[in-house]
Amino acid sequence: MTTNDHNRPTSGYGPEHSPRMQWAELAPDVFKAMVRLEAASRKGLDPILAELVKIRSSQLNHCAFCLDMHTKDALAAGESIERIVQLSAWEESRHFYTEKEIAAIELTEAVTVLTDGFVPDDVYERAAKHFDEAELAQLIAAITVINAWNRFGVSTRMVPGHYSPSDRKH
Repeated sequence: MTTNDHNRPTSGYGPEHSPRMQWAELAPDVFKAMVRLEAASRKGLDPILAELVKIRSSQLNHCAFCLDMHTKDALAAGESIERIVQLSAWEESRHFYTEKEIAAIELTEAVTVLTDGFVPDDVYERAAKHFDEAELAQLIAAITVINAWNRFGVSTRMVPGHYSPSDRKH
């Protein structure tokens, strides 16, 4: 069996798609600003919670590149495979998460999927019960930033599968 440089089998699987563009190279100032914004948004947040939020937003936005990156980062930070797998069905798997994590996941969904045009008061209030104001502001920032990253990833068809946590430069 032939494998690629990440030990994934290559025979029998579909071909890897090509990205539409290398947006970070074409808009380097925007990319650098996003990296700084990402770093600022993480301050004061539990790293595992931050990764759960990033994974859930990326699931909702169908961003395969960010799913690849943030599941690997979560595992490197000590998160379990089981909790990562259950995240897409968290409502049926509440017993895998703390009430604080559930409040963050609910807020992530409300901010990510603004189909009703607003974040429901009850969702915001549950999050406000578990996070002090400064922490809640950071959480909202982290959710907003991952949504921006997802939109870059999805619109330019960034290719998943090549990221390693040791690649992170910020």
